[in-house]
Amino acid sequence: MAEFVRIYEENPNPKEIKRVVDVLKRGGLIIYPTDTVYGLGCDITNMKALERIAQIKGVKLEKSNFSFVCHDLSNLSDYVKQIDTSTFKILKRALPGPYTFILPGAKTLPHPFKKKKTVGIRVPNNNIALEIVRQLGNPIISTSIHDEDEVLEYTTDPELILEKWDNLVDLVIDGGYGDNHASTIIDLSEDEPVVIREGKGSLEIF
Repeated sequence: MAEFVRIYEENPNPKEIKRVVDVLKRGGLIIYPTDTVYGLGCDITNMKALERIAQIKGVKLEKSNFSFVCHDLSNLSDYVKQIDTSTFKILKRALPGPYTFILPGAKTLPHPFKKKKTVGIRVPNNNIALEIVRQLGNPIISTSIHDEDEVLEYTTDPELILEKWDNLVDLVIDGGYGDNHASTIIDLSEDEPVVIREGKGSLEIF
């Protein structure tokens, strides 16, 4: 049975955030709100949790395309190769926001992702998500619980999410109704930005 925790985005309760972080530190899986759809996440440093998420999504961990959800851009060099000024300006302009940026992976990536040439970086514009990552002290690995093929109600209503995921995760956050549009994915790993998926984030800022 998953814990069900109500957290308000305007002013997330530090005690409730700590409760979520404790679950992550113990290797738990959480479902949490972002500025797009609800996400399934775990601590990037916890191997057992990473394997659980890969299993749920039916993918091999080393081949997975999970996003790294960061609090800001300050520790980017731990996960991403040095990027040029124009790329950094794009990130600064767009984040926090509903974008996933594909960037060249650093040699210092956590062990399961060592062979990855690129990583997806997210800094969602959602106080709950940002506070969780800030208190945890490192990114969480994340994948949306969005059904790519259809717009389904269970992806937006926290109580329905709990019903569906109760036996698969350790904690579900009720942060209010989620969105049904996934993030816009932009590949910045080569010379020119390439739009991989147009989602909630506007392309006009590029």
